[in-house]
Amino acid sequence: MARSATIAWPVLLWATTAAASPNDWPNIGRDPGGQRYSNLTQINAGNVNRLKPAWVFHMRPDQGGVQPETTVDPEHVAVEKPLPAPTRLASSSSTPLVVDDVMYLTTPYRRVVALAADTGKLIWAFAVPGPGQPAPRGLSYWPGDRATPARILFGTRDGRLIELDAKTGLLVPGFGKGGILDTRTPDIMRGFDESQYDLSSPPALYHDVLITGVRVTEEAGPGPSGAVRAFDVRTGKPLWTFDAAPTAGERGADTWQPGSTKNRTGSNAWGLITVDQARGIAFLPFGAATWDRYGGDRKGNNLFTTSLVAVDARTGEYLWHFQAVHHDIWDYDLGAAPILMEVTRDHRTIPAVTLFGKNGLVFILDRVTGKSIYQVAERPVPASEVPGEQASPTQPFPVITPPIARADIKADEIADVTAEHHAFCVGLQKKFNLTFGVRYQPTRLSQAMVQFPGILGGADWGGGAFDTKNHLVIVNTQDLGDIMSLEPRDGGALPYRNQRSGKYWDSEARLPCNPTPWGELVAINVDTGEIAWRSRLGVSDNLPVDKQDTGRPNMGGPIATAGGVTFIGATDDSRFRAFDSRTGKELWTAKLDASAHSIPITYLSHGKQYVAVVATGGGVLLTPTTSDALTAYSLP
Repeated sequence: MARSATIAWPVLLWATTAAASPNDWPNIGRDPGGQRYSNLTQINAGNVNRLKPAWVFHMRPDQGGVQPETTVDPEHVAVEKPLPAPTRLASSSSTPLVVDDVMYLTTPYRRVVALAADTGKLIWAFAVPGPGQPAPRGLSYWPGDRATPARILFGTRDGRLIELDAKTGLLVPGFGKGGILDTRTPDIMRGFDESQYDLSSPPALYHDVLITGVRVTEEAGPGPSGAVRAFDVRTGKPLWTFDAAPTAGERGADTWQPGSTKNRTGSNAWGLITVDQARGIAFLPFGAATWDRYGGDRKGNNLFTTSLVAVDARTGEYLWHFQAVHHDIWDYDLGAAPILMEVTRDHRTIPAVTLFGKNGLVFILDRVTGKSIYQVAERPVPASEVPGEQASPTQPFPVITPPIARADIKADEIADVTAEHHAFCVGLQKKFNLTFGVRYQPTRLSQAMVQFPGILGGADWGGGAFDTKNHLVIVNTQDLGDIMSLEPRDGGALPYRNQRSGKYWDSEARLPCNPTPWGELVAINVDTGEIAWRSRLGVSDNLPVDKQDTGRPNMGGPIATAGGVTFIGATDDSRFRAFDSRTGKELWTAKLDASAHSIPITYLSHGKQYVAVVATGGGVLLTPTTSDALTAYSLP
């Protein structure tokens, strides 16, 4: 649970909290509440189809990006040691930031760069020392104050937090040890020093408080703590800890089998944390405990796993929680950023937070109290057939907002886009003797089952955007099932192991076996809780022309603008798209050299609005990694 360090809190020494310039994109969610909404209108629904590439930055050094020995400017050199040029392309899901005409970007080549936002010209480059790559999803910007210059902060895949001077790209000596803070401390690693522990998402910021989650191993057995931690942004001094696997006597411990939280790993917030700056509330989206396919050794609902937990951003003290999945044995982590917005209902304005999950359900909560604004019902779900397992008898379901992803599938629901593909899927069913469960059907023992939503969602870490004009939350989702079963294990921490036979698709042709659409963009009216529109997202280029409008598997997320446009890459068809935010109509499509499994941004620099996106391919969808490009678009 929350453990506060002994701290003498400074009085009136907070960094400035002035609103960001409407021209900028200073946070991965643009604002700390994760709305991803820009007030810019130069690019709008009437002219977005005229967008053209303005400039391209190649992240790989030998492809025109940062050269290993480059000295950009004697006063702005941040490459401390030459790094060997990489020999192959690497995938990235990074979201760049833009502040005062400067773009900041993490690359998958052990570098962080600053670029001129209107040209892509290199300003400085920082080579990350040691073995760890920068966190895959990007970085954070701290504006500083009168006494302290602005900072750039990012995590690494080996559990370090690094702080740079935003102007020079140089390490900040007063943070941690010489600008680097090792978060793999003994109390967190608990002796499992060889276990995975990396900072996969950029930290959230509340004044001088830096808040970070972590990615830990998902394998069976004990491991490091998945606790969320906060540090002083100036020094790296620990401030507080919130552990979603409480120990005896702490809040929520009674929802675990006695003793089962000892050295329990998982229970972590590996996705994006958001903050209500005005109220000082941090929203922590936690994932499942390990092992996330069998919980016979952790009977109970297991608070605060797969829950949204609101805490005091200053102290980490618990405020409220909402558990989206009880006793999660499906890997239905809450990876997406909780979006903060206002809901208008019964002539009242309610401060709200919208929560997405890989389970394909959407919950809209009062962000002060944690109570659901729209009715939520606990409904019966199937019991487990696995000896030793005790699945929760009920799960929470939103009553008004329908699921945004397929919940289940029947044996006779087979894709029929072509006769050949239909025959392949029939053969797949026979090959594995597949069974077909309903939502929240626990994985079966020695019997292959198709699970919907699959382990990639539903809605994954890419989450959604909030169109403040139309009060629409817009989110991408996919229907891509997984073939799963449990098998007996000889020895080890648990009696079973996961026998995963792949996804429910033709992996070579990348064509799912369930009926289309395979990917959608969905808009939810937060004032009613109802679906406003659904639009197919993506095309299958390898199908006949008249059958290509299928929607596609996707990973990444959208942004929305006051110009009435929603931008999104995400799909595995190597496209960047613009939709009418009000209707869902597709307005513009650009072909990319690789799929953009990332979140785009938009900003104004020297009087011109740009839209930029990282598109490398790769990632969990295993699309070809065929590019190293960040491309910025503008009107001619």
